[in-house]
Amino acid sequence: MSPVIEEHARARLITDGPLTRPVPVDLRYDPADERRTVHIGLPDGTDWAFGRDLLERGLRTPIERGAVRVWPCGRTQLIVELHSTDGVEVFQFEIRTLIRFLARTRTQTPTASPDADRTPQPPSRTTRPETSRAARTDTSRTTRPDESAQQEEGATQERGAQPAHG
Repeated sequence: MSPVIEEHARARLITDGPLTRPVPVDLRYDPADERRTVHIGLPDGTDWAFGRDLLERGLRTPIERGAVRVWPCGRTQLIVELHSTDGVEVFQFEIRTLIRFLARTRTQTPTASPDADRTPQPPSRTTRPETSRAARTDTSRTTRPDESAQQEEGATQERGAQPAHG
């Protein structure tokens, strides 16, 4: 069994105000997960899980799947926009950090079942308890931003258009 890949990174939280602020995030990938899922753990205890291919494609072109939008911002930044019932969180990552993380995940992925042969999974949002670092990866309490059938049906569609900002 291959080890779980975890990388601690910094992202910039983009807000409506004039200032952005750096925040620590945890990037995690478990090669034993058949769905090729990456996790972004946020400082508030929220864990977002979605297909690794969403980040990979977002490095090159705008992409959206369900409640997650990803797009390149210039040559050195990547924007990840996360929608939930609590609102929208927008993070700016250094592309080189994500490229390094994704390269590490590819070295741990079995070649027998490539990402292209699977159906993309809808993103999910998990609230982690804040008791300890080990407990922060708890995925027992998963919530979805929108439970309606229409949202669920559209969760696996990818759109190439640039997300609207307002």
